[in-house]
Amino acid sequence: METNKKASTAAAEGVGKTAKQKRERPGFSRRFPRYALDVRLQVKMFQEGEFCTCWGRSVELGQDGIGATLTGSLEAGEIVTLEIPLPLTPYPMKVRAIVRYRQGLRYGFEFLTMGETQRDTLQRVCEYLATQS
Repeated sequence: METNKKASTAAAEGVGKTAKQKRERPGFSRRFPRYALDVRLQVKMFQEGEFCTCWGRSVELGQDGIGATLTGSLEAGEIVTLEIPLPLTPYPMKVRAIVRYRQGLRYGFEFLTMGETQRDTLQRVCEYLATQS
């Protein structure tokens, strides 16, 4: 029982967490792990009555989203189309995503509707990236 109390106290104080876990919001946990990925991606969005495109570089990729640094300006909640060249795939993956957060030029995107093939491809790519870390 004493061990459980110590573990609870350590967890509450953040002891034993990785640096990345300490930076993230309290009470926040990802559904899937993220893996380092550095590729040039394209973002298409509809702003001020017209379609716009900007470019960026990915930072990390998971089965449910991607982190990237962009040249354009987006707001949390915006819906965009991402074109992401992935390892193991001959063509860029096109997927709709929502902007979940913005910190300066860095953005976090959550993938929205994805087909079964896209989901399988993303899972395969994440498994590959896990072996590259």
